[in-house]
Amino acid sequence: AARELLSLSENLARKSVWIIGGDGWAYDIGFGGLDHVLASGQDVNILVLDTEVYSNTGGQTSKATPRGAVAKFSAGGKPTAKKDLARIAMNYEHVYVAHVAYGAKDVQTLRAFLDAESWHGPSLIIAYSPCIAHGVDLANNHRQQQLAVDSGHWPLLRYDPRQAEAGKNPLHLDSKPPSIPYREFAMSEARFSMLARSSPEAAKHLLDQAQAEVSERYHRYEQLAELAWTFEDEWAEQASDDKPRDQQASDEGETA
Repeated sequence: AARELLSLSENLARKSVWIIGGDGWAYDIGFGGLDHVLASGQDVNILVLDTEVYSNTGGQTSKATPRGAVAKFSAGGKPTAKKDLARIAMNYEHVYVAHVAYGAKDVQTLRAFLDAESWHGPSLIIAYSPCIAHGVDLANNHRQQQLAVDSGHWPLLRYDPRQAEAGKNPLHLDSKPPSIPYREFAMSEARFSMLARSSPEAAKHLLDQAQAEVSERYHRYEQLAELAWTFEDEWAEQASDDKPRDQQASDEGETA
């Protein structure tokens, strides 16, 4: 019976499997499970709603919390940088990865979801998600997303393994280089501005570091996106050149 059903599998509707979770799960306490799913190569889609804190348990710091932000367990501003989950996932090379912010670029967000759905392998979409814990008026949701993108805090990107299979660079940057100071974005949210009021020197130090980080991160992604992709025949040619002379002569004799 199972064999008969398998013979009809091409006529059955393809299942769309989506796993949805927050950053506390994806970056932190559930990262091991997330990594296992990505490594498995299975056709499953993962959407991470990144609020940059543990939103459903009271706003505690997670590994997604950016440097300088005030949250529970980081009352003096988080002293370390945000974990770059997208870059970690790209290292597998068979995972479709996207950074999206629908309030900043809705078409890019839609394209990422369509790409992820059509990719027959694991996909990871990380969506910037303004939260009440940020200390913002959520009526300005779209504005905050735009500021996050414009400041370089949230670069928009898509990594599509199909491009690599076609001999093209799989990474595409969908946002421009940072066009406003990081501080302009940060001071629009109470999670950063409260530290500037209570401890100006500490806030300045952390935000200066954050500014350097976002600039460096965008530059790094920009370099990766501009790399010329090497074709397999070029690798084969290089491997042939690296062979000892006697081995090359033997190979040539066999083909003669």
